[in-house]
Amino acid sequence: MWYYRRLADGLIVIHARPEQALQLEELQRVCFPTLADAERFKAPHYRKHLELFPDGQFVALDGGQVVGGTTTCRLAFDFDHVGHTFDDIIQGGWLTSHDPRGDWLYGADVSVHPDWRGRGLARALYAARQDSVRRLGLKGQVTAGMMRGYGAVKDRMSAEEYYRGLQDGTINDPTLSAQLKIGFELRRLLPNYLHDPVCDDHAVLIVLDAARDVPSE
Repeated sequence: MWYYRRLADGLIVIHARPEQALQLEELQRVCFPTLADAERFKAPHYRKHLELFPDGQFVALDGGQVVGGTTTCRLAFDFDHVGHTFDDIIQGGWLTSHDPRGDWLYGADVSVHPDWRGRGLARALYAARQDSVRRLGLKGQVTAGMMRGYGAVKDRMSAEEYYRGLQDGTINDPTLSAQLKIGFELRRLLPNYLHDPVCDDHAVLIVLDAARDVPSE
């Protein structure tokens, strides 16, 4: 089934297409400039993702320009044994961890070009993912949200203290707090998840149950 959603300001969210792979590669460079290059998807990776799991790949468009995107796979996820890293998920970028019988949608990333932020695109991409979750009969979305604000304060507090601040609402993180507003729930701190000084390599495992609606505002 082909996904199509037009937002109020004319931006469009649809399933990704192979011809958008080069634009998606450039979007990765713009959105994640400090992420290790080996952990950024390239155009050949995006084409492979569409072969593996076309239902899980979405883009946001302004006319013909790709201004947002999200990459996902399916996994049989065990919350009692969590110890994976971003490298474990992306498998060199090729996403071959994808299990076509997996009962969870795992979000490898959500990217929105800085010039288009504040227009609801990240929320719309999460909503597109939730549509796939329900259509495929999955349990929900699971992902690792970057603790994007932690790198700037790591000399003043531990990652565990920062995580507790997220739990009790005393810390506002640029990425995770926005994800919590969408409806995600915190599950576990993931040290050494990826290689990015912005978050001092830390992420947080978060979950959005299939029953939760992604709010439009």
